[in-house]
Amino acid sequence: MPGLGHAYLRVWPKAIGLGLATVVFVVQFTVWGAGALADLVTLGDVPMQHNSLFMLITGVLQLVICAVFAIVVVASVRDAVHTARRIRAGWLPERGWATTWRSLGHRGFPWLVVAPAYLLMVFAVVFPVVVTVFLAFTNYDFRHIPPARLLDWVGWENFGQIFLLTSYRSTFLQVFGWTVTWTAVATTLQIALGVFTAVVANQPFVRGKRGFGVVFLLPWAVPAFITIMSFSNMFNDSAGAINTQVLPLFNLLPGVEIGALPWKTDPLWTKVALLGIQGWLGFPYVFMLVTSILQSIPTDVLEAARIDGAGGWQRFRHITWPWILLVSAPVFITQYTGNFNNFSTIYLFNGGGPGSIGNGAGSTDILISWVYKITTGGSPQYSVAAAILLLISTVVVGVSILIFRRAQSLQMEA
Repeated sequence: MPGLGHAYLRVWPKAIGLGLATVVFVVQFTVWGAGALADLVTLGDVPMQHNSLFMLITGVLQLVICAVFAIVVVASVRDAVHTARRIRAGWLPERGWATTWRSLGHRGFPWLVVAPAYLLMVFAVVFPVVVTVFLAFTNYDFRHIPPARLLDWVGWENFGQIFLLTSYRSTFLQVFGWTVTWTAVATTLQIALGVFTAVVANQPFVRGKRGFGVVFLLPWAVPAFITIMSFSNMFNDSAGAINTQVLPLFNLLPGVEIGALPWKTDPLWTKVALLGIQGWLGFPYVFMLVTSILQSIPTDVLEAARIDGAGGWQRFRHITWPWILLVSAPVFITQYTGNFNNFSTIYLFNGGGPGSIGNGAGSTDILISWVYKITTGGSPQYSVAAAILLLISTVVVGVSILIFRRAQSLQMEA
């Protein structure tokens, strides 16, 4: 029990505080928590009287509260053991309220500052994620909408439906394949454009660097959704500016004849347009980041490399690019993870179309836009959507952890 160890050591301020916290938890668990956990197990028995969704949410909330109290218990035991060891070593414990307050304001100040943020993170981030995890193991769909129809636990059935049911498996594999392609190509394109423009604009022979900066920042200055909607109109097959004004300019070249392209009616050309638009939208941020990094590269290092006979490409490959990667690798990783869940560009340009590949997914939908469709359509599949979200999170978190570890090792080696 939290506080008993401190009471045995006669550290009364901590003993009383932890004891009161324990009493509050016991009362809360007795009055409300035990019933919430029981409801989480059953998800209700009587339709129209019980609401399975509310029971699941309140049950998960109680699990989070129990987890927080468990952390308090572990921290209390560790602190009591640490205090006992220091007393045996001859340290005089802070048994009075005045000394405890002074110690709390000195050694405990960092914990006082971060504790509210941690609690907010638990209930604003961890709690919704856990609810989504639990929903993935229920049959929450358009045929089971509480309180008229109660929910049931179905185990791994939703995941089996994704991977084993032929129609869902085909749709999932196509959407997942395009999601990976979209993430890799679009993000690499915007990073390459940003690095290229920053390196070129930073060359000594370039004049008007501020003008270049202003021009390259224009795509970033305009809200993204306005830019995407404008591009959607520009790529219109019949009346868009790309087909009616831009492509005809190439026909002026000898031996070149380009007709109108099906930007929004052919999946391949829609994907090409989406990749180009994302490259346009994403490179200004990389440009600003890399520009600031280039200012920190010692000029004497570059000059020494030039005197030693290193060409421009060699200086970039062996000095500039490693320096950029050393500083910005974590930011580049977030660019990839952000595009993996880039809903706005996909949905606002063409609604995930053209056409359909089954189960509500369009030919250019990525996983996150497909989840949106299957939860807002006429036959919502909330539990399947939760299962897909878990798969998305697993991929993003797993890849991010691996790359972050690799990036950290590169930094340590440097």
